Amino acid sequence: MAQKEIKLLQQQIDKLYEKDFELQPWKNYTIILLERIFGPENEKIKMIRKVEFEFSSWSLRDASGNESYEEGSKKLAREILQAAIDELKAFGIPDLSKNVHSDQAISDILSCLLDELKGSQVKELKAILTSRENLDEKKRKIKDILQNLGEYGVYDVITNMLTKPEAQTIILKM
Repeated sequence: MAQKEIKLLQQQIDKLYEKDFELQPWKNYTIILLERIFGPENEKIKMIRKVEFEFSSWSLRDASGNESYEEGSKKLAREILQAAIDELKAFGIPDLSKNVHSDQAISDILSCLLDELKGSQVKELKAILTSRENLDEKKRKIKDILQNLGEYGVYDVITNMLTKPEAQTIILKM
């Protein structure tokens, strides 16, 4: 189980209520912990980044009459960390290696394709992908680029993809 991680997150909750609490160092430390536990793109990290104690006109308007805006922000931060603790208790530490492996697999597949394209075709592909055209039009133009590779060029791309060690491992597990 994730006892160490739970303990660290609980310590961060406790720090919210210390006399000499400072928001920015607390946020930085908390974000580092959450990134290590849940990965850098986790929604809890985005929520912690948004926690502020500023008394702008919006924050004053949104603050409840029963508690200060700062207390409301601390309560929100506590709830985010408590949700993280509950998730760890219920499901354990997430397996972040799956994301790393899938990113690497996609990168390997793309490198097989890009190795077969000419420099001008790669530039054209980038232009298509960053254009504001609809998805169907992008697909049509990408298909044109692939057709220009010719039958044997496409065979080379697929052969290179299938002979990657990562692809072989996935195929053998099927």
